Amino acid sequence: MKIGTRGSQLARWQAEWVRARLSERGVRAELVVIKTRGDAEVDRPLHELEGKGFFTKEIEDALLDGRIDVAVHSLKDLPTTLPPGLALGAIPRRHDPREALVGATSLRDLAPGNRVGTSSLRRVAQVRFLRPDLDVVPLRGNVPTRVRKVETRDGLDAALLAIAGLERLGLGQKGTLVDPLDVMPAPGQGALGIEIRADDANTRAAVQGLHDAASAIAVTAERALLAALGGGCQAPVAAWVDGGRLYGRVTEQDGAVQLTASAVLNDAAGEAVARLLEGEGAATLLAR
Repeated sequence: MKIGTRGSQLARWQAEWVRARLSERGVRAELVVIKTRGDAEVDRPLHELEGKGFFTKEIEDALLDGRIDVAVHSLKDLPTTLPPGLALGAIPRRHDPREALVGATSLRDLAPGNRVGTSSLRRVAQVRFLRPDLDVVPLRGNVPTRVRKVETRDGLDAALLAIAGLERLGLGQKGTLVDPLDVMPAPGQGALGIEIRADDANTRAAVQGLHDAASAIAVTAERALLAALGGGCQAPVAAWVDGGRLYGRVTEQDGAVQLTASAVLNDAAGEAVARLLEGEGAATLLAR
């Protein structure tokens, strides 16, 4: 079996984790590194790039062509609509989906004018809503590079990253968890998506043992919310499942307006929260 992955340290870690779990079940696999557009175009923030699937399309093409049998993605990077012929074969147990702040203990404790780095429009908008006096600057690159830029004060005082990525690379101690009500995570953040060809019954059976039903319920609701709002992976849409409820958020890019709504977590929760947000004007914010 061949497992397709991006070449970053984090992506390789995630693919190697899947390979190891398959090996425990008697399935031998090897990694195939595939360069994506998102890896190649690092000179601009992601939301300025046209199209979708910046970190997934080339890997999905390889899956459709039969060059690989499995694709391992960070689920937050995977568009909510998959190409014809592909399917999610498994969603392993989710890591902590929350955000982490590197370089400071709290966004609220940063001094006015401090520079906070992030590559995500969702994070940019929420930080601007919470702290309009901070200077939010673009930050691309792999996880260790972003951490290093903060530690060396390379034009940054702090940076926002997913705690899952930090902890998977042994860098969890570098970050302080952020209250999700301050900065809500991306839909699917902290989870892996194992993508397969829809008609490949053997591979589906092989990866099914990695599936975690509880994680799948939560991230499916979050992705349904994103899909119902018509937003892509780079849209300023956030989601968070906690205490049996799905929370959703849309924030205007400049942070001037932020909308938050929630509903009981069930099969219709994503659609329900999307309709609540649209009732507050989410469609207008996203159209801008």
